[in-house]
Order: sequence, then structure tokens, then C-alpha cells
Amino acid sequence: MSGLTHFDAKGDAHMVDVSDKAVTSRVATAEGHVTMARETFDIITEGRAKKGDVIGVARLAGIMGAKKTPELIPLCHPLPVTKVAVEITPDADLPGLRIEATVKTTGQTGVEMEALTAVSTAALTIYDMAKAVDKAMQIGGIRVILKDGGKSGRYEAS
Repeated sequence: MSGLTHFDAKGDAHMVDVSDKAVTSRVATAEGHVTMARETFDIITEGRAKKGDVIGVARLAGIMGAKKTPELIPLCHPLPVTKVAVEITPDADLPGLRIEATVKTTGQTGVEMEALTAVSTAALTIYDMAKAVDKAMQIGGIRVILKDGGKSGRYEAS
């Protein structure tokens, strides 16, 4: 399993030992989007959704998702998350909502999974809150766009 750190020499999944890694400031940002019918976009952006403030609830869900990442992803380390920021921006050209999450910590491993989980949780919450009017919504484009800190240094998506 060359290059895959979550497998031992026998090929069994294991949690990576980070005890010898330096404690450094780390940050990761992820993005994604939910595309939807124009009518659904209008309902959400005009505040007419029956379940309430879709964008506000999805933002909170994203923050909660980031904090719950090690409970959802089996080999993730529990980390002292020091900041989670989730921005949800309406984009009429999709039509839909763009999601960006930034997570920070000071620790021995990165927070990419927390940022990805924040975006995913926010996107799923948007779907849940609007599915009554648009079951054809699509979640997509979820990826890490920035990672910094630690031994591997800085990564920025092109």
C-alpha cells in the first residue's frame, strides 16, 4: 500500500501515529456547491423556505459537522479545533449555493477532513431543508482548496 498512510505493512487499516510530529498552526479550506432549480434558488434566497433560514441553518450544521469529524471518519484524529468558518453564497449562475469552510487548529495533524466535513454537512443540510420542493438538487465540487501548516507545507488548488 505504498504512499497510503492509513495502512500498515500488512495492509491493515490503522490510525497514523502523529506523536512525533511537531505541533504547528494548521489551516484548511474546502469548497463545494449545491445546484438546484431556479424556483428553489428563489425560495431559499428570498427566505420563503417552510423549514426556515436554509443558509443560516446550513452554516451552523457545517460548523457542527467540522467538530464531529472524528466521530464520522474512522481514522481521523480528534483535534482541538480553534476556528470553523462556513460561508454560503448564493450564485444565480448555477443556480444554487456555493459553500466554503475554513478550519484552524494548532496540533500535530491537519484539518482537511474537518473542512471537507463542514462543506459536506452544510450541503446535506441545504438538501434536507429544500428537498420538499426540489428532489433533483445536486451536491458537487467538494474539494480541498487550501492546506497549510505541518511538514508537507502549503497546498493551494489551481
